[in-house]
Amino acid sequence: MQPTFVLVHGAFANSFSFAPLQAELGLLGHRSVAVDLPGHGFAATYPRAYQAPQDLEGLAAPGAIKGVTLADNVAHLVGILERAKRNGPVVLVSHSRGGLTATVAANQRPDLIDRIVYVSAWCPVDLDVNAYYAEPEMATADAAGLMAALVGNPAELGLLRVNFRTADPGVLASFKASFLADGTDDEFMVFLNTFQPDENLDTGTPDDRARPDTWGRIPKSYVRLTEDAGIPLAMQDRMIREGDALTPENPYDVHTLAGSHLKWLVDPAPAARVLGDIAALLPAES
Repeated sequence: MQPTFVLVHGAFANSFSFAPLQAELGLLGHRSVAVDLPGHGFAATYPRAYQAPQDLEGLAAPGAIKGVTLADNVAHLVGILERAKRNGPVVLVSHSRGGLTATVAANQRPDLIDRIVYVSAWCPVDLDVNAYYAEPEMATADAAGLMAALVGNPAELGLLRVNFRTADPGVLASFKASFLADGTDDEFMVFLNTFQPDENLDTGTPDDRARPDTWGRIPKSYVRLTEDAGIPLAMQDRMIREGDALTPENPYDVHTLAGSHLKWLVDPAPAARVLGDIAALLPAES
């Protein structure tokens, strides 16, 4: 039976970023669903102050994603997985911060997932995700643009707000280096304008790490992105090692794509082929 790919976006992103990948998957004969986590997509907040001419003081105001938790994300994703599972096998694919939601969903409902796939995504095992940022593998990560474009005090706003519509050339250059250094300037600006300004603050607790008795039962794949400056290759490889150590009887099936954090979404044909190969690993009776 044909599987359904359920695609989970990363921070500040939404289902729109998966449109080119879904087109490639469709042309290869695959079915897919792109998820908008709570407060994302058409549920996002774009304040008038975000429009030109920008009012940076007015931009430091609450938005719809305030108070959204990782548990909210997981509940939303589980509802989608339940619906998708009615139609056959499910391959859950997450990118970047979306891996946190995918991992907790797998902890809670392994029965809904036939294979879980991380594309340069977080899957905490040994540490909380925030603690990984202090580890040596993250030493080359580039978050300068995000920090420079941060608006307001996250603790006061109850959310992260980043001004992706800044015209500061230094910040834009830093964004490009972080997200899409191997893309053209036009590709970068197009993708940047699909980002939304807000992201929630909740990255989970120690209880939200991968668990061997539930998450560990699901066949899993990891797609490494070789030039990723957001989650460097060294950290991706650490995620793989930790997952394999947690469930040595069920190690990651590992694939590698050349490119930056977003290149696989801008030029999605290679990624679609990799996902097709991963889907072929599902048991014939699934």
